[in-house]
Amino acid sequence: MSDHYYTNRPGAAHDEQQFSFVLRDIELRFFTDAGVFSRDRIDFGSVLLIETMKLAPHARVLDVGCGYGPIGLTAAKLATEGRVTMIDVNERAVSLARRNAEANGIKNVDIRVSDVYSGVQGETFDVILTNPPIRAGKEIVHRIFTEGYDLLAEGGEMWVVIQKKQGAPSALKKLQETYREVEEVDRSKGYFIFRAVK
Repeated sequence: MSDHYYTNRPGAAHDEQQFSFVLRDIELRFFTDAGVFSRDRIDFGSVLLIETMKLAPHARVLDVGCGYGPIGLTAAKLATEGRVTMIDVNERAVSLARRNAEANGIKNVDIRVSDVYSGVQGETFDVILTNPPIRAGKEIVHRIFTEGYDLLAEGGEMWVVIQKKQGAPSALKKLQETYREVEEVDRSKGYFIFRAVK
């Protein structure tokens, strides 16, 4: 495979499909395509994060590495009086996420192309959600943790899902070095949900 989902412009030929999925008792419809992460169904890690995350109705939320949108769009349905910003380096994923927001009638979102946090500098969020792009490498994943700290309001939270075999122990260590408080909220099938508080 010459390129993968962590690339600005995937070279994979288009192969669109769509499916519906129930998340937090909300049925959402998703368009997906080749060259984006977990295009055939929502991956277990994202589902675990979605089912575990806690958001206030008015929260300002940032979904980092949003893909075609399952985490951020569900967050927008939960933070009914808030706003969800969704970012991804992959232009095809961002285009799909915008289409999925429209298909599900979700208006309180802002979906942008962004290399790590380049597209949201100077903004402040109450919650950052991420299923980090493991294939991008540890340096990028750890940058998501450390640089996200500066974008969070005081007392803000970063919620992370990560698989044990894909670096959960080192992720936990990096979060503990960066944040005031880190809690393992859930674990299932080798996946961990960490909540880090600024």
